[in-house]
Amino acid sequence: MFVYVVMYRTSTLMRLRLLEQNFLYEHLRHYYKTLNPNSNFRAIIGLRLQSICKLHTMALIDTAATMIFTSSSSSSSTARLLLFNNTKLHKFPNTISNFRRSTSLHFGTSSPTSRTIVTHCSSSPASAIQVNNETLATVIDGKRVAKDIREEIAVEISRMKEEIGIVPGLAVILVGDRKDSATYVRNKKKACDSVGINSYEVRLAEDSTEEEVLNHISKFNDDPSVHGILVQLPLPSHMNEQNVLNAVCIEKDVDGFHPLNIGRLAMRGREPLFVPCTPKGCIELLHRYDIPIKGKRAVVIGRSNIVGMPAALLLQREDATVSIVHSRTKNPEEITRQADIIISAVGQPNMVRGSWVKPGAVLIDVGINPVEDPECARGYRLVGDICYEEASKVASAITPVPGGVGPMTIAMLLSNTLLSAKRIHNLR
Repeated sequence: MFVYVVMYRTSTLMRLRLLEQNFLYEHLRHYYKTLNPNSNFRAIIGLRLQSICKLHTMALIDTAATMIFTSSSSSSSTARLLLFNNTKLHKFPNTISNFRRSTSLHFGTSSPTSRTIVTHCSSSPASAIQVNNETLATVIDGKRVAKDIREEIAVEISRMKEEIGIVPGLAVILVGDRKDSATYVRNKKKACDSVGINSYEVRLAEDSTEEEVLNHISKFNDDPSVHGILVQLPLPSHMNEQNVLNAVCIEKDVDGFHPLNIGRLAMRGREPLFVPCTPKGCIELLHRYDIPIKGKRAVVIGRSNIVGMPAALLLQREDATVSIVHSRTKNPEEITRQADIIISAVGQPNMVRGSWVKPGAVLIDVGINPVEDPECARGYRLVGDICYEEASKVASAITPVPGGVGPMTIAMLLSNTLLSAKRIHNLR
């Protein structure tokens, strides 16, 4: 018996696992042997799975085919792989009446815990073949999306410069010598340079007074070449953070932390001038990956003014049903298991386990936490709030750490700065 079995030829962006191929082969071989072991049977199954998912990271799986050829005079069987053109299906119109992908064959953001391929042959009823009991979690690539957004911003800035001769400007105030804050500021400056935004930087000593910071904010408020002002947090303990943030002109509050911006975000029928960058980046990732929000159950883990609270408000604006899990929440895993979308921003490494996640849920991990790892050259590695190894086996889509939300935060800062410049100069 000679058996030609399915072989998938995949694009470079996606490859089906060898395990799934072997599993499919064994079921096909068993099915046709059971069908009629004593008669000659020849069939070609054409597989064309196109646009498996709406997600941008997925690519076309090219046409492949299967030929099953049985010889009753042969006592041995050999499996051979052979690729066919789709046109060869037309030579056997009576053998394969139809091949379709079952509605339970899902990838990416769909929620089933299994995937099923169904074939319909003229000689038998439909036969379902179970391929895999694991949902394949799609990696939400924040780094790639942020790159796309920066390219879009660069085009807009170039157009703005040509039309009205204005270049957006972003001012950053850094107080103290925290290495992480200095790294963030350096990355923001580099991002500004990459899209053509003018950057202005003020570095103050750790023991600087609050009045000094307020004076610099006042100067930037009055500077027409500056369209966005960012005060790098956290501030030294002797400064009143609320006073400093409130001093930023609301029209230049590109961080979105001004209480009037947050208040407008919370009120129906009002629009904030700016939305905080990290929550805005989370929602943008969902939009760019065509993940529906309206009518979905969403859980935000964490209630900080910077991420958790505004993220919950944004999800509510998108017509999701929103719950917030915080440090006083009892049995948080019972709440997260009901969520279609989870945004976690608590700063606790691997807190959200796979058992906390509803099958098929979409996970946005804001946390960036260093954990000791002697195998890494620097002695540690970065992980998120969500245990990636466990959750990726349950979720339909998940952001990695690093490379997920982080790049989006800076991209949204650039977007807000451009928005401010266009608004100030009445440019659409």
